[in-house]
Amino acid sequence: MQYTNIQRNLLVALRWLIGWHFLYEGIVKLWNPNWSAGGFLNDSAGLFKGLFYWMANSPTILDIVNFLNVWGLILIGLGLILGIFTRWALIGGIILLAFYYLSHPALIGVKYALPSEGSYLFVNKNLIEMIALAVLLVFPTSHVVGLDRYIFKKA
Repeated sequence: MQYTNIQRNLLVALRWLIGWHFLYEGIVKLWNPNWSAGGFLNDSAGLFKGLFYWMANSPTILDIVNFLNVWGLILIGLGLILGIFTRWALIGGIILLAFYYLSHPALIGVKYALPSEGSYLFVNKNLIEMIALAVLLVFPTSHVVGLDRYIFKKA
């Protein structure tokens, strides 16, 4: 797919910025020996809160969730920034953000322990970032600006 320079540059900038957000969030969690997803999961609301409570209250499952969350964020972030295995990074990011959204949906009257930046009704930053990743999935750039360009060369 051919893009104009401005289209390509804005799509790459979006990919890099979301990649940085994922990478930074993962590194912060990795460096904090006291970090756990348990508090976030126990603060869940909505249709799937039982699943998230179960994850938080099963020590083995919580260890797996913590590991997958930290390393998922880091690897997705690196994939997006470097443009390597970008399709997998985008799909992984969409799945991770879907779990975040389902755990903490933007519903009327629901109060969470952690304050949000504003008042939300159905749409919050996780949903917006998830849709931005979907846009990047259908308008790829790593074949032009990224390591995928060298890995997936067309003969």
